[in-house]
Amino acid sequence: MDYLTFLLALLHVHKALCEETFWDTTIKFAENMTLECLYPSVDITQVEWFKIHDVQKSIGILHPTYGVVVHESYDKKLHLLNSSTAPNTAILSFYNASETDVGTYSCSFLTYTHGIWKKTIRVVQSDSFETDAPLNHHIVSESGKNVTLNCQLQMDGLVHQVTWEKIQPYQIDLLTCCNLSQGRSYTSKYPRQILSNCSQGSRSSWILIPNATTSDSGLYRCRFSARSGENETFLAKLTITDGKADHQHPLFVAGGVVLLFAVIIIIIIIVISCNRRRRRQKSTPFKESWDTKSKAANNYRSPISTTQPMEDTREDIYVNYPTFSRRPKPRV
Repeated sequence: MDYLTFLLALLHVHKALCEETFWDTTIKFAENMTLECLYPSVDITQVEWFKIHDVQKSIGILHPTYGVVVHESYDKKLHLLNSSTAPNTAILSFYNASETDVGTYSCSFLTYTHGIWKKTIRVVQSDSFETDAPLNHHIVSESGKNVTLNCQLQMDGLVHQVTWEKIQPYQIDLLTCCNLSQGRSYTSKYPRQILSNCSQGSRSSWILIPNATTSDSGLYRCRFSARSGENETFLAKLTITDGKADHQHPLFVAGGVVLLFAVIIIIIIIVISCNRRRRRQKSTPFKESWDTKSKAANNYRSPISTTQPMEDTREDIYVNYPTFSRRPKPRV
């Protein structure tokens, strides 16, 4: 009997240690920070928040009928409320947090049909969760399509665990965790459906994001961990584009080509017009010079114009001849 009790106690300790290993979400500490839990259904009877430090300590309770009850030590530093737009979302909002508030928190949803649903959130002090490590992959896909991310183990030796995470500057979300030694996966509380593989002894892993949207864009990390402490990490960046914008892109390109062609034609017309104008300006001085020389030559030859109108014009002609006196001949 004592042996059975020892085994049960050992099992509980092992279970507690395994549960403490996983954090569904890791939040960067700030004086004004918000912890959020999204339950996948609206069948909620009560929500309770805990802070876990060796043991669970209740922070506050949110009841749809009886309202909110906050523990006295947290009364002046946080708000406990649910979202007005999403009734299945519980929010723990700190507005005067201190270093003593760093630690692990848990939200517990009591439901009528599914029992208790929990999510664990860890608050840590960190500058940023983004990393400068080089990317292994950059995937670009359209909105509404299924997207698959893969990672392949390169190092030698056995690994016991592989995890997938989505990394943001202020938050890290655990998407899936697979125990490769046993071939069992941990059910993440990530509010987005993520499909993954988990088989014993596998040296590759993938996740599938169905019907991807722009909100799925970001940095994803795959990490293989060995019991010796060694690990291997892969980083993939996912960019989801709006399909409507992509369909309109060829139209913008075509419009730009037409506009460019029109501008080229206008420039050609302007250049041709300028060339013609220059030619006219060059030919005009020669013409004027030729006319001037022609007029000067004509004036030199005949100062008085010899061309006179002959029609209805008469001139008197005078002849200069000697005058002979006419004497009468003598009569014989």
